[in-house]
Amino acid sequence: MSDTTATTATNTVGASAPAHRPDRKKPSRHFHNAVGVVAFLVMAFPVYWLVVSALRPNAEIRSYDQKLWPTSLTLDNFRRAIDAPNFGTAIQSSLIVCVTAVVGAMVLSTIAAFAIGRFRFAGRKVFMIVLLVVQLLPPTAMLIPLYIQLNDLGAINEYWGVVVIYLVSTLPFATWMIRGFVVNIPLELEEAAMVDGCSRMGAFWRVVFPLLAPGLAAASIFSLINAWNEYLLAYIVLQDNDKYTLNVWLMNFTTSRGTDYGALMAASTLIAIPVVAFFMIVQKKMAAGLTSGAVKG
Repeated sequence: MSDTTATTATNTVGASAPAHRPDRKKPSRHFHNAVGVVAFLVMAFPVYWLVVSALRPNAEIRSYDQKLWPTSLTLDNFRRAIDAPNFGTAIQSSLIVCVTAVVGAMVLSTIAAFAIGRFRFAGRKVFMIVLLVVQLLPPTAMLIPLYIQLNDLGAINEYWGVVVIYLVSTLPFATWMIRGFVVNIPLELEEAAMVDGCSRMGAFWRVVFPLLAPGLAAASIFSLINAWNEYLLAYIVLQDNDKYTLNVWLMNFTTSRGTDYGALMAASTLIAIPVVAFFMIVQKKMAAGLTSGAVKG
């Protein structure tokens, strides 16, 4: 009797246990991983080719028989790039323009984002819509009006003329991104700080501003890339060789006798290093900024 009961219980448990089902998500996961790898290779190949071309001898670069890996490596391209005229002044110009534009954009966008996120005032929604509309307009489409206004202000061939253009073109996106963080910070934190004796400005600097670090990191890297890689506006506004930014300075490698591709690739590689280094420093905060700032608001 007991054996029959045990057998019946065993069959019941076996019948009630769910049958093993194949993981239907595994093929889909493999497909998505394969698509991701292919997309990464497609995006990374131009960067790889840039660096490899910077290390190739000129004779190999101009050869019709191109290979994925150079047969010989040389640093002569980097030497010619560094020894090119106005290399030092181009670095100085890019640093002056980019640092000033990024810092100015972060200050103004933080103030604007805090005002939009914390206060209710007449025309607030209209102002936010205007920010979006302005972001949709590329600066190159307004090149002629910008040039006329800068010329009237005496900003042609002046650093501050380029800085103003870069700053204004960055403000809408940076303001929207930082606003997403402002609205996610509980108002009670500021109120508690003010109860403890802080002014509104003191509560902002001691409580709100540290919590905006991820948003500021994401917005600053966007502003830096926008200013560091821009070419056309800097070429139009800055007219002296000793004031050219690095992207405009690259024209020195293209002359009537041809293009020095090796030095051009080496110079382009050197120009990309500061942005990559800055991105590596703020990448963790930038990743948090691109996600948590979009949760609410």
